[in-house]
Amino acid sequence: MLLYIHADKRGNIVKQINVAIVGLSFGLEFVPIYLDHPNVAKLVVVDQNEKLLKVVQDRYNFPKEQCYTDIEKVLTDPGIDAVHLVTPPATHAPLSIKTLNAGKHCACTIPMGMSIDELYGVINARRTAKKRYMFMETTAYQREYLYVKELHDADKLGKIQYMTCAHYQDMEGWPSYWDGFPPLMHPTHAVAPCFLLLDKYPVKVYGRGSGKVREALTKQYGCPFSFEAAFVEMEDSDVTVEMERFLYGTARSYSECFRVYGQDMSFEWQQLLKEDPVLYKRTGNIQGRGGEITEERITIPDYASRLPKEIAKFTVSTVYNNENTHLSFKQGGGHGGSHPHLIHEFVTSIIEDRPPMPDDILGAYWTGVGICAHQSAMAGGKVIEVPAFKELA
Repeated sequence: MLLYIHADKRGNIVKQINVAIVGLSFGLEFVPIYLDHPNVAKLVVVDQNEKLLKVVQDRYNFPKEQCYTDIEKVLTDPGIDAVHLVTPPATHAPLSIKTLNAGKHCACTIPMGMSIDELYGVINARRTAKKRYMFMETTAYQREYLYVKELHDADKLGKIQYMTCAHYQDMEGWPSYWDGFPPLMHPTHAVAPCFLLLDKYPVKVYGRGSGKVREALTKQYGCPFSFEAAFVEMEDSDVTVEMERFLYGTARSYSECFRVYGQDMSFEWQQLLKEDPVLYKRTGNIQGRGGEITEERITIPDYASRLPKEIAKFTVSTVYNNENTHLSFKQGGGHGGSHPHLIHEFVTSIIEDRPPMPDDILGAYWTGVGICAHQSAMAGGKVIEVPAFKELA
């Protein structure tokens, strides 16, 4: 249900919804943003770990009666409009389907599912329930993507010629359900900006595996590769997207990065976190053999101005710091200030009764292209067609 209240000084009616967060390990990061969002009337939190529930209660003077250890309490509560899932990967599709079937709007962290069948299952549940589903991919709202999109929208890049993206991450020490996870099984942190800039769907993928992980890491998922890379063919486009990822056994620090090569201007992600990205420009001048190319380090602006003032601070102010760490957030470089943008999009899409960005169709393509790339790598480089999820939009 939607609540209607007079909340502003001018007497304008403000629509609000009630939201539940399920999963408070990384999900703790989203609690203060929901609490401060002007269109959220009530927040409920769910986690099996009562210590994490106590952290929320103590830190935010949060009512104990709005803390649950069982998701069923939320799914059967007619007063809860939307559920944000921040749970382990294998639970994403089953819990998304369960949430939608319960008549709740659903937001879910990455990946959308662990198989093509699970992706179809989420889409079909959304269609049947007639509710909103949002795929909470951080890079769709990170500063770097928003900056490059502005360049592209202003036609400063010129024709895009090639795109490459990667997600480098060492996952030693993570929870055991990640042990041996196939590298490209969810490349969404890498591919989302590229696919969004092209505004195209992937149709075919050619993947290869490289290197080996230790034998103990092959038992859970059956993947022997330390590294996986793939080339993606896009629908109605002459642009190829290259993607790569590793999770174990490779000496390289964390990066969620993309590079865009245009006819007039190109963007390259920095190699080191302490550096700035590089922008290359073709001046049009010919210098003997070859055209003149300028290069400069650029400072990426923040985009807090796009948000309600109540949550704008969360593009730079976060739950996690040196004393209160979480590997996903610490290694991810703060996820580019994306979290308040994600929450604002989810909440407003429900209130405005429109599909969120990204929705389940985009989530299925971004997750599905990785599943297909891994299948291709395991088959020695067989070209795999990506399902046409758009037919179920």
